[in-house]
Amino acid sequence: KRSEKEGLEPCYSGSGDDITCNFAADGYRLPTEAEWEYACRAGSTTAFSFGNDKKDLDEQAWYTLNSWDWTHQVNYKTPNLWGIYDIHGNVWEWCQDWYQDDLGNVAVTDPAGPGAGSHRALRGGSWGLSAAYARAASRRASTPDGRFDDFCFRPVRSLP
Repeated sequence: KRSEKEGLEPCYSGSGDDITCNFAADGYRLPTEAEWEYACRAGSTTAFSFGNDKKDLDEQAWYTLNSWDWTHQVNYKTPNLWGIYDIHGNVWEWCQDWYQDDLGNVAVTDPAGPGAGSHRALRGGSWGLSAAYARAASRRASTPDGRFDDFCFRPVRSLP
């Protein structure tokens, strides 16, 4: 709806369980897991976008030790090096990909994930979990109808 409202070509078409994503469209969509992790890492190769030391997480993320057990408004923590706020912790973020347990055989350049599945991938960690779940590589899965108070989404656009 936001894509249509802004005069952009919607990425999604179909209905019910038969929805497809046109990655060439310029409208809003969910990021793939690879896009999400790339944005989270912001050029780093460490456990977190800011390094490997969990003690620095308080400045970057809401997680079990500092969240008071609820979701927080975006923008109160320090952004990563690319200016992205709350990419570690706070809420799990839905990804476009169907969840795949073993990522060892996935292409390393712009993988789009499996074409079908029963669970969708989520990334980012949560206000209710430890620092280990806020790592850039942390993942989980849920059925597409999963509704939890620590699930959210971050729309992205492919620019021409």
